[in-house]
Amino acid sequence: MGLSIGIVGLPNVGKSTIFNALTREQNAESANYPFCTIEPNKAIVPVPDPRLNQLAKIAGSKKILPAMVDFVDIAGLVKGASQGEGLGNKFLTNIRETDAILQVVRCFDDTNVVHVDGSINPIRDIEIIEAELIIADFQMMENRAARVKKQARTDKAIAATLPTFEKLLDHLGSGEMAVKFEDHETEMGRAIFKESQFLTDKKVIYCCNVDEDGLLEDNDYVTSVKAYAAERGADVVKICAKMEEDLNGMSNEDREEFLSEYGVKESGLDQIIHTGYHTLGLVSYLTQGPKETRAWTIHRGDTAPKAAGVIHSDFERGFIRAQVIAYADFIEKGGELACREAGLLRTEGKEYIVQDGDVIEFLFNV
Repeated sequence: MGLSIGIVGLPNVGKSTIFNALTREQNAESANYPFCTIEPNKAIVPVPDPRLNQLAKIAGSKKILPAMVDFVDIAGLVKGASQGEGLGNKFLTNIRETDAILQVVRCFDDTNVVHVDGSINPIRDIEIIEAELIIADFQMMENRAARVKKQARTDKAIAATLPTFEKLLDHLGSGEMAVKFEDHETEMGRAIFKESQFLTDKKVIYCCNVDEDGLLEDNDYVTSVKAYAAERGADVVKICAKMEEDLNGMSNEDREEFLSEYGVKESGLDQIIHTGYHTLGLVSYLTQGPKETRAWTIHRGDTAPKAAGVIHSDFERGFIRAQVIAYADFIEKGGELACREAGLLRTEGKEYIVQDGDVIEFLFNV
C-alpha cells in the first residue's frame, strides 16, 4: 500500500505551482489565469526518511527503496462545477481514487495575481469546494439509489438496504458531508461507504498558501483556516509556493540554510507527506539486507501478519513469526548480528503490533 493525495482548490490559488514545487517536476503548466491545468497531473514522490540511509550504510545495501506517495493535481473547481460550470465535474473521479484531499487555499494579498472570485477569503473558498463535493456525492448516490429501487422489487436482501440509501440521500441533500452520516458505522452503512468512495468521507488537509511574510507569522487568513480546521479535526500545513519553487535545484545544505532563514524546519513536501501519514494513521517499518533497504507503509495498529502482507499476500497467509529489532538498537549496535548477540532481536508472533521504524524479517510457509 502507499499514500495517494489529491490536490484540489479553486483556480489560481497556487495549486499547480505547489504541485510543481512539491514534485520538483515542471510537468503541470502554471500561469496567472484560471484553468491552466486541464488534465489531472500525477507524480510519484519518495517519502523523505533519513533512517533508510543509515540502515543501508550498516547493511551494505546496493539499493534504497523509500515508501512512495502519489500526488494528483486536479483542475481547479469553481462554484457550480458539479453542474458543469468551469471544467465541470470531469475531474472529481480522480479525487475519488485518492486516500486524502489536500485543499489549497490562498492566504495572501497580491493585486497582481487574479482571484477567480475577485477577493481573498479562504473560508469562502473552502466552503465552495466542499459544497461541490457534497453535490457530487449526492448525484452519485441518487443514481445508485435509483438502481437499488429497481433491484429491490425482486430481491429482498437488496430491498433491506433501501431505507439506508434513502436516509443517506436525504443527509447529502441537506448539505451535510458523508462523513457526518449517523449510520456510518453500522454494518449496512459500512458496506455502502466501502463501495461508494465518497468524496466527503475522505480525510482533508488544508494547505494555506502564504507569501514570505506569512511564513514568519500567521496572518488573519491562516488563523481563520486553522480555526475552521480545528472544528473539523483536520490538519493544516502552511506553505509558500513561491519559496518552494526557489528550493528546486538547491543542494541539501543550501536548502536547510534557506529554510532556516524563515524559521521553517521542513520543506513543503516533507510537511505534506508527514501530515498525510499522521492524518491517515500511517507508519513505516523497514527491511534491510545486502540487496536493498526498504520502507513499507502500513496502518498504525496493524499486526505482524497484516504488515507482512504488504510485501506479498503469501507472507500473510503463511506467517510463522517476525524477527524484530528496534531501529535505534540496530543503529546503536551497528547491525543485526550485534543486536542478536545483545539480546535485542525479538521473536514476535501473530498478535504483535508493528511499530514505526521496526526493522523486521518475516518467516513464513509457502
